[in-house]
Amino acid sequence: MKNAFNVVKEKLKQAITSGKFKANEKLPTEDEFIKYFQVSRYAIRKALGQLEQENLIYRVQGSGMYVQDWNKKWFRNSESKTVGLICTHIADYIFPKIISHIDSILAKEGYSLLVANTHNDTNRERLRLINMLDSQVAGLIVEPSESAKPNPNLDIYQVIAQNKIPLLFLNASYPEVDFPVIQNTDLQSESELTHYLLNLGHKRIIGIFQIDDRQGVHRLNGFLEAYQKNDIDLSNSSIIMYSSHDNFEVISQKLDLYLNSNQLPTAITCYNDQLAIRIVDKLKKAHYRIPEDISVTGFDDYDGINYITPSLTTMTYETYAVGQEAGRGILDLIHGKPFNSITHQPQLKIRDSTAAPKK
Repeated sequence: MKNAFNVVKEKLKQAITSGKFKANEKLPTEDEFIKYFQVSRYAIRKALGQLEQENLIYRVQGSGMYVQDWNKKWFRNSESKTVGLICTHIADYIFPKIISHIDSILAKEGYSLLVANTHNDTNRERLRLINMLDSQVAGLIVEPSESAKPNPNLDIYQVIAQNKIPLLFLNASYPEVDFPVIQNTDLQSESELTHYLLNLGHKRIIGIFQIDDRQGVHRLNGFLEAYQKNDIDLSNSSIIMYSSHDNFEVISQKLDLYLNSNQLPTAITCYNDQLAIRIVDKLKKAHYRIPEDISVTGFDDYDGINYITPSLTTMTYETYAVGQEAGRGILDLIHGKPFNSITHQPQLKIRDSTAAPKK
């Protein structure tokens, strides 16, 4: 359990960095904080003291505590040899390989990589951005969090743009700010994958998509586009939408509604391979044969699919190219050179998890 002063400190820090308290605004008194947080005076004073040490607030003798103009020290630092990398996740799926390839490029030029994750949470993204900028990194590589939603951190990105701090996005971008991005043709690629299933003869397909990221929204739209281009009635198929913060049980329960119906799906196309692996495991435990009963597809060509049976039909994700391009791209931006956005075209990998539906 956290100490009382840590709880107070974190909540006040979030309120300050989120803009609830403006620069040079006077904070409530100690007594008001004691009443609000229901903690001791010692906890309040210790929390305020640490925030003062972090230059988030300042003291005016005889008047009280005020909010520091805490982002004024953010500027382009060409002397720094550290690049900040903010990802939604860093320890699993395709991210370790991307990070490794970025690092290999930076290390050759004498740069080190400072890595942080957000768990796809915009509040964490804000704190990670602030910490990186406070550390005066030479540049930033950012995978946006919950990129399909309105972004509450645009004020920070606008400061980054105004101060010409090098930044590039991975996998998605925020349309309100103009930074280069390395991404995939998610819509067209999911459309191609769904078109392949339709050509096999599948009519009852379930698409399962994460919809708080732009990648997921684009892939969902690609699923729909395939039906429109093929002039096929979508009413026999279904879409399951979920958030990155939902656990698998939420998705599983939604899928059960279709598995227990009279119209069993003949194919399931998943947002990514990580989800597809869990769907395959669920279907096997329910004694469905893949692909004889239900075909399954993923997206990203994740290394982990090499260890499942049957092998998974998927779309590629060029982790090596993306990592190398991100490393070279941020170095170009740091050195004042132009770097244009790059869009990759994933390739369809047909394997054993798909087949024509049973007659």
